Amino acid sequence: MRLGGFEPFTASDFPGRPAAIVFSQGCNFRCPFCHNGTLLGQRPAAELLSSRDFFAFLETRQGLLGGVVVSGGEPTLQEALPGFCRHLKEMGFAVKLDTNGSRPQVIHDLIEGQLVDFIAMDIKAPLARYELLAGKAGAAENISSAIALIAGSGVPHHFRTTHVRPLLTDEDLRAVLELVPPGSAHRVQPFISASAFDSTLRQAL
Repeated sequence: MRLGGFEPFTASDFPGRPAAIVFSQGCNFRCPFCHNGTLLGQRPAAELLSSRDFFAFLETRQGLLGGVVVSGGEPTLQEALPGFCRHLKEMGFAVKLDTNGSRPQVIHDLIEGQLVDFIAMDIKAPLARYELLAGKAGAAENISSAIALIAGSGVPHHFRTTHVRPLLTDEDLRAVLELVPPGSAHRVQPFISASAFDSTLRQAL
């Protein structure tokens, strides 16, 4: 895994469990409001956290942490993700996946392999506006597939949307809510302008 870093403890990111968060390096979206801009592109290997070092840290937290949040960046871009999650499970940690939903087949394989215990998927915008809000053309079909897959998986999950005014209007937010299947939770996250990837958003909001 190409890892951009980690946080040793969170009490809020993995529902019901104290956890660590590890951040994968690299993302296929370019959301202007992203607050993890340093994780979007590639970085020299010397600047990355090795999986071995992260696992060594976790060995010191066995019995203290209940889970690991695998976030990013976008974790599903990495071929090593299934093996990484499997190793976390073998160490006794529950695994939460944070994903943008762009690679539903990878999510499917993780679910089928019982490698994830919780999934949080970002729904960036109404499908018709995905290219603007995610900075990537042609993502809508995969997003729809991922929503349906996660909602029907039986794996605990929630969907979430960052409400970025003026990019995302109240009408847009209502359209996003219509994408969330009955029985699935949806959370609206506040926009943190100070750390936005797009500097114009940092200055304007």
